[in-house]
Amino acid sequence: MQWANAIGPPGEEAAASATADQGSGQGGNLSLLRNHNASLVLDLLRKAGEDGISRPEIADYTGLTPQAVSKITARLRQAGLLAEAGRHPSTGGKPRTALRLEPSAAYAVGVQLDRDEMTALLLDLSGSRVATRAVSADLGAGPDVVTDQVADQVRALLAQSLGGGPGGRPARARVAGFPDVGERTRAWQEREGLVDEGGEGDDGAARVLGVGVAMPGPLDHRAGVPLRVTGYPEWDGYRLRDELAGRLGLPVALDKDTNAAALGILLQGESGSFAYVHLGTGIGAGLVLEGAVYRGVRTGAGEFGHQVVQLDGPSCACGKRGCLEALCLAAIARGDVAEAARVLAVGVTNLAELLDIDQVLLGGRAVAAAEAEFVRGVRAALRSRTRLMVAPAGGSAYRIAEGAAQLVLAPVFGRTEAPAGLRMH
Repeated sequence: MQWANAIGPPGEEAAASATADQGSGQGGNLSLLRNHNASLVLDLLRKAGEDGISRPEIADYTGLTPQAVSKITARLRQAGLLAEAGRHPSTGGKPRTALRLEPSAAYAVGVQLDRDEMTALLLDLSGSRVATRAVSADLGAGPDVVTDQVADQVRALLAQSLGGGPGGRPARARVAGFPDVGERTRAWQEREGLVDEGGEGDDGAARVLGVGVAMPGPLDHRAGVPLRVTGYPEWDGYRLRDELAGRLGLPVALDKDTNAAALGILLQGESGSFAYVHLGTGIGAGLVLEGAVYRGVRTGAGEFGHQVVQLDGPSCACGKRGCLEALCLAAIARGDVAEAARVLAVGVTNLAELLDIDQVLLGGRAVAAAEAEFVRGVRAALRSRTRLMVAPAGGSAYRIAEGAAQLVLAPVFGRTEAPAGLRMH
């Protein structure tokens, strides 16, 4: 059974399922929603963790009939995506068999490409980190040089953690498994020799779904192209997604680092409308509005650091004067965290009053170095203007790289659209 068929079967469960309100997040009943229903089941298994969830519980949560759930779970199990997790007590009758996600069924690579360092990590299907590599890097070395470095690190990561092929080549992916591009991915992998003609690939071949790359913006998420990255004009228009896909022979998605972080936070259970504000080698924001990452019409939303907050201020590398990023980073450079927090609070206030969001989460290496001071300073400046909640983003030190991997994993669970910029050849 192929992964793509397990997600999007030719089958009958749509006709068998009861009428359900898709707007409430429950499973639909039209044949066009078969992928949606399988993704709902996978997402419930992901959330249930090692304890698992029973078929009747899946039916209750999704609104699908027991027959539909049985057919979907049978296909997912045959594809190796789920396993039994013991039995749950029943309120009547025999105990219910619990099902859980099989984490080792598939993997995704996440890469954070910063101005001065690179982090590559591997997440399993459950979103748990399997392996990590971090090395110094320099965006100023040029796009081709840096892309070669990224490809080398991904190959080394896969060889280290999954046992790559000859010469450190990544283990061969069997089926990519994105709900709405599974068949195209399958055809592409066959053309590229990533699966055997029989369709199963090597017995030891890991199911690597693809690579998500997160880097400073601005960039075009759909085209997979960086634009005028501040201080690095040579990246403008470079086809990073295509170039990396060609080097690795794997699907690649590209997004802004702050968007990737916001996606990861969203998938960890955060809800509503919030902004992830990142303060590191630059400043940016990832926006989540009403439960979805907001990228804007041209996927350029969140260039938070380049709002002008002082008309006669110092020059910024972007070409403007008085940008929040220039002022804030200058304060950090001279060790004035209080002033950096005050400047940051000006931008956060503008953001909150413009978008009416619920909260702002602060992250990045500069925040991590003085987390309490930044949170306290921003809160104090906002207290008289808004009731917005300000908190540290917390979580892993690899939040952005993990979010980059989620660009690949999240669509499998129906938690976001499949990356519009996914490049498979």
